[in-house]
Amino acid sequence: MKIDIWSDVICPWCYVGKRRLEAAIEQFDHGAEVEVVWHSFELNPNAPVSSELDLATGMARKFGVSLDEARAMNDHMTELAARDGLEFDLGRARPGNTFDAHRLIHLAASRGVQGALKERLMAAYFTEGAAVSDHDTLARLAVSVGLDAREVADVLAGTAYADEVRADEEHAMDLGVSGVPFFVIDGRFAVPGAQSTDVFLDTLERAWRKAHPVEVLQPAQGLDGGGVCTDDSCVI
Repeated sequence: MKIDIWSDVICPWCYVGKRRLEAAIEQFDHGAEVEVVWHSFELNPNAPVSSELDLATGMARKFGVSLDEARAMNDHMTELAARDGLEFDLGRARPGNTFDAHRLIHLAASRGVQGALKERLMAAYFTEGAAVSDHDTLARLAVSVGLDAREVADVLAGTAYADEVRADEEHAMDLGVSGVPFFVIDGRFAVPGAQSTDVFLDTLERAWRKAHPVEVLQPAQGLDGGGVCTDDSCVI
């Protein structure tokens, strides 16, 4: 079973949704057969590589709220994330452009460590206050999950995987995705937003049943009628 996920590494609900999905997969009887594929989505593709503004100040300007209101929003998000085992420190978050981070996630996919890099980038941004738009920071994080330092440097210095990032974003537009996280389970069931673990688990089970329908053997296959009870009769 394949799960395609569109998300951004600086999206708090994407990190929460990731944890909830992971919890559902752990409870899913066929969790070992689940493949997760991460797809690029930039919440702010026009963001500068770096910003002098802290997260709360940037939010206040973007959403037209006071600085105190923005900080309260971050505090509330931090509390929600904690319920799913995540430790946010949004006061240290350093907003910036995520295009190069997404390019490295595609490199990681080609080397079999996509999930590890996705997790590392999100933890670095939300908990450690790392600037995930800074090339030195990106290189350090990428190498920490097993990517080759030289290869990472070459990707960051050029345009490798830019087309893959754009293709992901175009696919999201084709699907009508306007916000993330956005999950597509087994190519059949779309789940928008960071739903509860129970919702994810139920969807996984529905998708599995859809892909693996029960076949009832008929007498023509060598069975007799068999003994059966119904509401109307049960002959002994």
